[in-house]
Amino acid sequence: MRVETTWERDGYVLRSAAAEDVDAYWEAFDALDPEGMRLTGSVPHTREEVTSFFLRCVDDPDRFDFLVVAPDGRIVGESVINEVDWEARNANFRIYLFDVGGRDHGLGSWATCATRDFAFGEAGLHRLSLDVFSINPRARRVYEKAGFTVEGVERDAIWLGPEEGYCDDVLMAILEDEWRALASA
Repeated sequence: MRVETTWERDGYVLRSAAAEDVDAYWEAFDALDPEGMRLTGSVPHTREEVTSFFLRCVDDPDRFDFLVVAPDGRIVGESVINEVDWEARNANFRIYLFDVGGRDHGLGSWATCATRDFAFGEAGLHRLSLDVFSINPRARRVYEKAGFTVEGVERDAIWLGPEEGYCDDVLMAILEDEWRALASA
């Protein structure tokens, strides 16, 4: 389902991704920082891999891809609803702020809440889930503030490499009625 949606905050824009964003998206993705990659499990990819995946996502009816755009026009992150099961009205959520300078200023919280509100208010979902590595408490706090609840933990599910070993994968979700209670508070 293709949508054109835009939110604004302090000069930043969260908007629907479009095919013409492909080159700017590659530039942002190509500059991922090691710490962000570690906290999210991201791995390097070639330009062809990234751009072909991005273009497939833009046209996929079972996902919504939003880009976080800085006041200077650079793409500094993405907020994504994917793996939509329209019959069950369930989906997965993920967010990544590519630019280190965009972290710790409330940008992730804003984009998470805007995307969550879209998921329930516009897309008509019943459940939105995510997983977060136990080594990423900052992200977990963002999700908890946005109303996501821990549903379980996959112990030692993530291999970080020989120096760090394993970490847990924390499963979280928010349901439609929980979102409604948040929205009315």
